[in-house]
Amino acid sequence: MRTESNYSPLPSPNIYQSRKYVILRSQRRIFFLKFIFMTFLGWTVGGIASLALEKTFVELLPAIAPEYQQNWLIWSKYITPGVFALIFGADQGLVVYKYISGWWWVSATTFGWLISNYVSSVWIEYISNFAISASQGLSASDRLIFAIMTTVAYIFSGVWLGLFQWLVLRRYAIKSWKWIFVPSCSFLSISVCLIIFTQFQYFFPTLSQPKFKYLGEQILTALMLGVIPSIALCTFRIKPSLVEHT
Repeated sequence: MRTESNYSPLPSPNIYQSRKYVILRSQRRIFFLKFIFMTFLGWTVGGIASLALEKTFVELLPAIAPEYQQNWLIWSKYITPGVFALIFGADQGLVVYKYISGWWWVSATTFGWLISNYVSSVWIEYISNFAISASQGLSASDRLIFAIMTTVAYIFSGVWLGLFQWLVLRRYAIKSWKWIFVPSCSFLSISVCLIIFTQFQYFFPTLSQPKFKYLGEQILTALMLGVIPSIALCTFRIKPSLVEHT
């Protein structure tokens, strides 16, 4: 007996009938909450899985086969972020598949996140190395400028994630090109929230500050990665052609 999976590659055409927006008005609240929850879950589970894999490649496998230690480190560099991105995208795909292609969204998010993360890492490393090499002659204002530059590099790297996701969304939404900049808006929100959060970390006991800081940063990052895109998705109008052919 054949059964159909709920996680279909493409949403049913019937869902577009009598619809003006990609996300129905009556479903926006539940979509908003689900998207944030699944993004938070994907960030958490993906983070735990990537840390476990990193420990396996960096500590456990070299102890078993030390002659391949360099190979384990190389594998860790590529596999660990890939697993995180796949889990992160898959969790979001479990929410958006009712409205757009879930499988394509997972693929776009996975590859987009990897490229975005790579670009930001390269730029931040380049800026940091330049700042370190000139650290002796830097004033406080110069250090601030370098800090701003690294933040800007991080923010604009989100364009790569937005570009890959736009390749999926453009099949369903009008003026979908705006989505290219949505992840950058999320990264900007994360940066602002973290700056504000650092001003409150000193209210915690000194010994607990690193733990509270790390936990707060992870929570704020996951929330902003869910809140901003979910709001943006609810604002996109659906293509008339999708409605006319249902």
